[in-house]
Amino acid sequence: MTFPPVATSADLVEIIDQVWVSYLDPDGVSPLVHMDPAQSASDLYAAVSITGSWHGHVVVACSTDASRACAAAFLAMKSDEVSDDDVIDVLGELANIVGGNVKSMLPPGCFVSLPYVVNAPADTLRLPSAVKVCELAGRWDEEPICVSLWQSQNELKGAHSS
Repeated sequence: MTFPPVATSADLVEIIDQVWVSYLDPDGVSPLVHMDPAQSASDLYAAVSITGSWHGHVVVACSTDASRACAAAFLAMKSDEVSDDDVIDVLGELANIVGGNVKSMLPPGCFVSLPYVVNAPADTLRLPSAVKVCELAGRWDEEPICVSLWQSQNELKGAHSS
């Protein structure tokens, strides 16, 4: 069995930087500043699953203030105009966009699930059959944001048995 390629940390940085410039900071006024993942914290997260010829998950986690700022930037609104539903929709859409970009790097036959958003810290996320393969943490206007890629342990076991 051959091990399918997966996005690397460098790939994740490139994807996130492109998403940031395209959707959240097109004017380059407030870039995402990369930092040590150990320093990141979150209040909520959104995730999509990738299934088919490769199995894994993409998770976008951030603080409440960062999620509101993302929704405001994405929807071209002021922060105080953003509803809780807007926050959920945008955070889910960001996970979907990143997941779609990761999927484009994988072998054919992969599918991205609908996103789900949870109002809880990302460290409460349980993906018992997956391990984190890369992560990008950053601060946007001093608020933490973290994107991680998880891969099924079955995929990893198959790579070692070849």
